[in-house]
Amino acid sequence: MDSLLCLKIRSVSLFLVSIALFLLLTLLSLPSLFPIASYLHRRRPSTRVVYAVIFDAGSSGSRVHVFRFDQHLDLLRIGSDLELFVQIKPGLSAYAKDPKAAADSLLPLLEKAQSVIPQELRSKTPVRVGATAGLRQLEGDTSDKILQAVRDLLKDKSTLESKSDSVVVLDGTQEGAYQWMTINYLRGDLGKNYPNTVGVVDLGGGSVQMAYAISKMAAAKAPRVSNGTDAYVKKLYLKGMTYYLYVHSYLNYGLLAARAEILKVEHSGSPCVLVGYNGSYTYGGASYPASASPSGSSRRRCRRVVVKALKVNEPCKHMKCTFGGIWNGGGGKGQQNLYVASFFFDRAAEAGFIDPNLPMAKVRPVDFGEAAKRACKTTLKNAKSTYPRVEEYNLPYLCMDLVYQYSLLIDGFGLDPMQNITLVKQVKYQNSLVEAAWPLGSAIDVVSST
Repeated sequence: MDSLLCLKIRSVSLFLVSIALFLLLTLLSLPSLFPIASYLHRRRPSTRVVYAVIFDAGSSGSRVHVFRFDQHLDLLRIGSDLELFVQIKPGLSAYAKDPKAAADSLLPLLEKAQSVIPQELRSKTPVRVGATAGLRQLEGDTSDKILQAVRDLLKDKSTLESKSDSVVVLDGTQEGAYQWMTINYLRGDLGKNYPNTVGVVDLGGGSVQMAYAISKMAAAKAPRVSNGTDAYVKKLYLKGMTYYLYVHSYLNYGLLAARAEILKVEHSGSPCVLVGYNGSYTYGGASYPASASPSGSSRRRCRRVVVKALKVNEPCKHMKCTFGGIWNGGGGKGQQNLYVASFFFDRAAEAGFIDPNLPMAKVRPVDFGEAAKRACKTTLKNAKSTYPRVEEYNLPYLCMDLVYQYSLLIDGFGLDPMQNITLVKQVKYQNSLVEAAWPLGSAIDVVSST
């Protein structure tokens, strides 16, 4: 009897507990009547959409990128595209004597950016202006005055969220790290082990950056740097993975700045300038004589000049250097797959050895050498019809640009001439094409910290 009674009591208890649970769940489904239920409903995660506006104030022009992310940091569409991208020329550094005019040049880009962001989200949308090598090279306090004028513009004309540190001159390592983040994000490589990521070389107008992931052991052996010099290695935590990123920026070795460095080597007639040109080249507020050598342009002789400009034979205090005595990061698996961007893609398309309508192309460093050989054999007069894609003010320097790119890859960065590299302008992401530029990395950084 005792056993039977216990069984009945246990059955009744289970029944009462079931009834209680049923009633509690019913009450919780009525949030408007029961405060605790309302609290629990509020705590449920909601779909979070955020925008970010990033200005790339480069030496050759200004661009604005607008990105839209969900709560998982995946890109969402803005209309039919995955980003808004608009650009203008010239860049801020062209207004060195008029800071207000420099800032006002960004106004059309700002208005376009704001127009695609819902009004209720504009005050919560961060805007960042990253000036690059063009402003880094201006003398005195000129860059500071331009940056302040841009801050004033955002304060007076923008409804976006801007702070005092929203407008800065990016140091080269930031630019390189953001570019590495951008390409690996778009490829879906973030979160993978470092050998499965790709390295990047980004050739801008004023500087060139190299960045690739290295092992923790290699990072621990990185040379110490002197005061005021950017560290060689940045530690990043992305998508649950810690990366040690070797990154270095070479100021004055972007494509436009390098022309000035090359012209300094030969003062009277350069083997890098096309026959038929006799004038000057202006960069960073300075002017340099630029005329063809009496014996004509030559890839071989031009390369000798470029190697001097690159300071390839500078003393190396480390186990291995690139050029100018700079540590090369030690190499490794993170550098084996290289994505090469910006002016590398542009000149290759203009020289005719890649399809300009495709977002990326597989090439080898030697392809730049072959293109340089052809360009250096032509004259300025013939170049106009041979290279219709090259803008007229760039034509005299086509031989120089291609030789420089060839030498930078081989003599500077030490690549095998036959190594496959990927020239990239855009990367396919979710069946759309996104610009392979550092602003996306900056957007990921700022949105992650909000």
